[in-house]
Amino acid sequence: MTDNNHSLADSRDSGASVLTGPGAAAILGRGKSDAGELMRRRTRSVGASLLFYEEPVHIVRGEGCFLYDAKGKAFLDCYNNVVSVGHCHPQVVNAISNQAALLNTHTRYLHEEVVQYAERLTETLPGELSVCMFVCSGTEANDLAMRIARVASGNHGAIVMENSYHGNSSLINGLSSCGYFLGAQPDYVATVEPPNIFRGSHRGLDETSGPYYATKIDAAIDQLDVAGHGVAAFMCDSIFDTQGTLEAPKDYFKEVYRRIRAAGGLCIADEVQAGFGRTGEAMWGFENYDVTPDIVTMGKPMGAGHPVAAVVTTPEIAEKFSRHAFYFNTFGGNPVSMAAANAVLSIIQNEKLQRNAESVGGYLKMKLKDLSRKHSLIGDVRGMGLFLGVELVSSKKDLMPAPKEAKTVAEEMKKAGVLLGVTGMFGNVVKIRPPLIFSRDNADELLDKLDIVLEKLS
Repeated sequence: MTDNNHSLADSRDSGASVLTGPGAAAILGRGKSDAGELMRRRTRSVGASLLFYEEPVHIVRGEGCFLYDAKGKAFLDCYNNVVSVGHCHPQVVNAISNQAALLNTHTRYLHEEVVQYAERLTETLPGELSVCMFVCSGTEANDLAMRIARVASGNHGAIVMENSYHGNSSLINGLSSCGYFLGAQPDYVATVEPPNIFRGSHRGLDETSGPYYATKIDAAIDQLDVAGHGVAAFMCDSIFDTQGTLEAPKDYFKEVYRRIRAAGGLCIADEVQAGFGRTGEAMWGFENYDVTPDIVTMGKPMGAGHPVAAVVTTPEIAEKFSRHAFYFNTFGGNPVSMAAANAVLSIIQNEKLQRNAESVGGYLKMKLKDLSRKHSLIGDVRGMGLFLGVELVSSKKDLMPAPKEAKTVAEEMKKAGVLLGVTGMFGNVVKIRPPLIFSRDNADELLDKLDIVLEKLS
């Protein structure tokens, strides 16, 4: 990093809220348009694409756990899991720029970086999960995984959670039930109730919780059989993000996997959100439940912002797919993408970020539970590692969801310099999902400001 950037990092670490130092003017100069003008230009040229917040943030720079807007204000980033090793990590920046200066082409030539990363990645996975297929996004990974499952199983149907999100291709949009309009669910998709022990049809955790929710799969299997599709796959995000960041009973996935495989289907773990050490105790979210999927998909944090994703499966399944289907991806697994991914994996391992997610995440979760005893608006605190959900309710007695208050929390925290998200079936779960380098000091800043905002709402 340059001396100018060091001065910016120093101001960030000291808790300053505005960029300072000799390099600040040049950085801020990149945000030439004011936010209102930029918004009008975006609406004309980009269309009605999604933007966060009532007054969108005009971000021009990122470093570590912080983002900076065009006026120099710093925001503690508690949302962006894409840059899991922190914004603009020098090792990732160098890996991308060095490889781009040397070679970048499609993946139909031999290249050491591609093979090396595949070998390193599969070493982190259990069982026979040892064959990688590289793509550019989580959507592509889930799309390919479903295609593989259909070929390998000979069936066509898919089972997903209610309010699921797995991507936006034509195939995977059909498996993303959170976006359905009434009557729009394809007949090759069956949805099941998520294992929500806080507000689901079975509340509280006991020895019957896992089997109770797992048996919901039986009706979905029957539904697909009656429709003539059979079960090709069960696809699930193991952190249950769009369902409100849930912790399933420990035996839930074992029971579900057993039923799916008995029906002739494959089990797909969507690790786009939970993977690469985010849950703390394990490298992969599904490992928290002592199961091994047939296919694993990953994306988002894999390249710290560079578009790279992957599907990993067994040699047997991969060979069966290759006998009956043809697949290639021009950009998936290109040398620059693999350089970025290799750098990210090295940082996670060398900087012990999985351990950090467990330690800091455990501390943050404990302190959030302390806040729940102070603020009646907090109904539940859950999640693993550095992926936590704070469910807001207007009444703890009847668990009435408080989506308006959740949105207000996100808006007010933004004004206070902290970026959060909102998720869940009712839009009432505040999502905390910072980079894996998040520290206890960062957690304390989040907690202090959240306490103030909640106090104002009480």
